[in-house]
Amino acid sequence: MLRAAVSFLVAGALVAQAPPTNPSLPRPDPTPVPPTQGMVWIDGGEAVLGSQTGDRDAPLHRVKLSGFWLDATEVTNAAFARFVAATGYVTDAEKKPTAAEVPGVPEDQLCAGSLVFMPPPDAVDLRQFWQWWTFVAGADWRHPTGPGSSIAGLDDHPVVHVSWRDANAFARWAGKRLPTEAEWEFAARGGLDQQRYVWGSEKVPDGRWRANIWQGTFPRQNSRADGFAATAPVRAFAANTFGLHGMSGNVWEWCSDLYHPRGYGDGTQVLVDPQGPATSFDPQEPGVVKHVMRGGSFLCSDEYCLGYLPGTRMKSTPDTSLCHTGFRCALTAPGPGK
Repeated sequence: MLRAAVSFLVAGALVAQAPPTNPSLPRPDPTPVPPTQGMVWIDGGEAVLGSQTGDRDAPLHRVKLSGFWLDATEVTNAAFARFVAATGYVTDAEKKPTAAEVPGVPEDQLCAGSLVFMPPPDAVDLRQFWQWWTFVAGADWRHPTGPGSSIAGLDDHPVVHVSWRDANAFARWAGKRLPTEAEWEFAARGGLDQQRYVWGSEKVPDGRWRANIWQGTFPRQNSRADGFAATAPVRAFAANTFGLHGMSGNVWEWCSDLYHPRGYGDGTQVLVDPQGPATSFDPQEPGVVKHVMRGGSFLCSDEYCLGYLPGTRMKSTPDTSLCHTGFRCALTAPGPGK
């Protein structure tokens, strides 16, 4: 949506396109599934979390977690469509922002939409991320690349263009919640303590890609060596040792925590069931509240973004929506047989 784009891109980088025709979609069965269906029980325990590459905002630290349930996959288009059919929910990307929400933007440029990746034709400075991000009027979860696009045939792909607020609304409807950052990373690692990847220490073991990320020259040329240019079906790649799919790549996933570069404390104490910092702070945008995203996406490249590594953090405002951001849900409930 435009209010998110203003905080994400530099002035003058927005390119609005024509709004969509909003074709109607079949209304799926609005009945929610049982809460733990499609979820995996995580026993909890102690582990060392944090960046293996020395990220300053993700120092190594030890946590102790209680058991919890976590969706085996990212929330799909089909699941999100059931939610919308049942509730009539309208996502942030589908709402026109007000002039008060985005001061300084001319009235004729205020429109619903979201941020879409568009590869530039020529080589660019990788510090100039606005060269491959475009605000597209009419882009939303139903129209992932903008007017004329659809999610037909993508029922089993992760829903995208959902904000933190949208993800929370879905979670509440489903009787769940968003995972904490500690829960997310603990689950992603699958018991492989301090490994570089969620599957171990080798990037491409046996010559097989284990995640949907970018191969080639970012952001212009993607060789699609993993088989995908954009989102992949949520079970396209093998699960980790906990039975969780897509904990690396495909789409960024929202966590419940506020973002703070010192959110882990001083690293000298064991954090027990941490819920994240009480306040948000981003040195790049002081005063702007942000939440944590984890897991990386199909746009992660070793040339530019190591977000697909389990200890890497990202953050954004709670109303931000992008073409490579989704989520999965957690649940606090007794484990199987308990």
